[in-house]
Amino acid sequence: MPKNITHEQQTPEQNYILAALSGAERDRLLKHLDPVSLELGNVIYGPNQHISYAYFPTTSIISLQYIMHTGACAEAAEVGNEGMLGLPILLGGNATPNQAIVQTAGQAYRLDQNILKREFNSAGKMQQLLLRYTQAVMTQMFQTAACNRHHTIEQQLCRWLLLTVDRIPSGELLMTQELVANMLGVRRESITEVARGLQHSGCIRYRRGHILVLDRHKLENSACECYSVVKKEFVRLMSGMR
Repeated sequence: MPKNITHEQQTPEQNYILAALSGAERDRLLKHLDPVSLELGNVIYGPNQHISYAYFPTTSIISLQYIMHTGACAEAAEVGNEGMLGLPILLGGNATPNQAIVQTAGQAYRLDQNILKREFNSAGKMQQLLLRYTQAVMTQMFQTAACNRHHTIEQQLCRWLLLTVDRIPSGELLMTQELVANMLGVRRESITEVARGLQHSGCIRYRRGHILVLDRHKLENSACECYSVVKKEFVRLMSGMR
């Protein structure tokens, strides 16, 4: 379960959507935001579970995963400090077949679903931001599906690493190869082999669950076009909203 923390440990400006709000709209929302700490592996909501809260990550990353009947899983999208977890609340479903699990421990703001709906239905800037963000998430999901079908595991891993480190200022991930394999829906042995090659080429350094990006330019050259498509679409949709 998320742990409550104090406002002094994070600020709304660390989340792109919250930082874009201003005036009375921002003031109304801030008094309802609960700062929480999210631990690695926490399940925020499970498949077909009622979603009661939206989350605005500041330093954490949440993975949206689909779980098969066999227990195998694969990531469809990530939510970090650029966005919000809880879009099904606004789309009317209040539940989804996927699960949301904390991929990178950190902090976030939690908002009751009723407050979120009220602010969204007021047709202010919050509504504009979340509609555009929804399209950005859809692009990420579509591109991930295409990437998993048509690109090599090395390209997929590079795309995933780039999208993840974009949300972490330090550029270092605390992530085992087994967890990465689960995110991509591939065998752990395949990730081990690819990670060894990326480390040998100087792109990353991997040791005991720590992945550090050493050469971003090389990593981008090793990735497929999917990373660029997702990033450019987010910039196109959201850059003019602040």
